[in-house]
Amino acid sequence: MSADPQSVLSVGATLGEGPVWVARDAALWFVDIKGHRIHRYDPAIDVGRSWAAPCQVGWIVPTDDGLLAVGLQTGVHRFDPALDLAEGGSFTLIHAPETHLPGNRQNDACVAPDGALWFGSMDDAEEVDSGYFYRFHKGKCVETGLPAVSITNGPALSPDGRTLYHTDTLGKRIWRTDLNDDGSVGNTSLFTKIEADAGYPDGPTVDAEGCLWTGLFGGWAVRRYDPAGKLMREIHFPVSNITKIAFGGEGLTTAYATTARKGLDRAALTQQPLAGDLFAFDPGVAGLPGHIATL
Repeated sequence: MSADPQSVLSVGATLGEGPVWVARDAALWFVDIKGHRIHRYDPAIDVGRSWAAPCQVGWIVPTDDGLLAVGLQTGVHRFDPALDLAEGGSFTLIHAPETHLPGNRQNDACVAPDGALWFGSMDDAEEVDSGYFYRFHKGKCVETGLPAVSITNGPALSPDGRTLYHTDTLGKRIWRTDLNDDGSVGNTSLFTKIEADAGYPDGPTVDAEGCLWTGLFGGWAVRRYDPAGKLMREIHFPVSNITKIAFGGEGLTTAYATTARKGLDRAALTQQPLAGDLFAFDPGVAGLPGHIATL
């Protein structure tokens, strides 16, 4: 695997997001939010599969019943992929946290070591500060009390599960919040602010050394920051909109990155023919083992 990002699956995603390595499948799952698609990439056989979602789909994670959960615009759903594509997949509503906010959709998520699902919402028009973070565990979903923003991204958790990283994309800030023993949030402080000409911080991911990676939408790169918020590394891509990375493969030593065509005009797409593809590269560090959501 090269240290330079290479396209490994051409899907032309309008807004690729939410990559997650599912160990029991030995596969990477991700979504195309605006394309209403769920994708799976099996690197051992270099094959991609795809399912239609009934509406915008922000994230996907594995669940303890052997299936998956997805964040549709209409709420959290259980997704049964029915790997025989002739049958298609099925979606069953589990919880709808924002029926009072019809202009919102879900945008990103992660699973904590205790099986709790953390996810965020956003204003689909990207104008109003109506995006909130939620914690969903064993049938109980609570709004965390973190400040509302227009576009939430993340969250992501430190290796010990005691620090929550969450992103205000339009504000170009990544925050860190202490977590209490019961999963409630504690003190919040600024982790880093992205400079004016570097794009917008998108999905965050934490590696095995406790360092945070963030995609840069419009920034042509992903970045790695140490736990104190110091920039350590920047990896450039041949496309401008990198949304999020996930660690997968043997030893979790391959970084997969979702990208997007959203906002690119015809001239930009001509210059970036690989925009919207799934990329992979050698990050030089391993990722953290994924967790299974207990909903």
